[in-house]
Amino acid sequence: MASRILAAASVRAVKSRRPLPSRAALVLIGLKVGVRQRGCNGLSYTLDYATEKGKFDEEVVQDGVRVIIDKKAQLTLLGTEMDFVENKLSAEFVFNNPNIKGTCGCGESFSV
Repeated sequence: MASRILAAASVRAVKSRRPLPSRAALVLIGLKVGVRQRGCNGLSYTLDYATEKGKFDEEVVQDGVRVIIDKKAQLTLLGTEMDFVENKLSAEFVFNNPNIKGTCGCGESFSV
């Protein structure tokens, strides 16, 4: 896994977010990134708070932000850069994944 997967905007976004009150009692260690079967093209990204690192999960720490990459998603996410884009209408994480072979029309899912 590349040592620099997070753009500076992603680091700022993760550091500025506060856990939801229902999760405040949990010991959060970082952000977990994965993929799941969804949409008309097969896969979509998942993001969640990480409370533990699995035995085969990959861990990337950059500028004090820890990202855990799910073991099932490592090959799909290899070489991917994650960025945080904010404008007047939205704020979202954006993935630049060189492994994508196709996307659906609505942009919700992709195939590798």
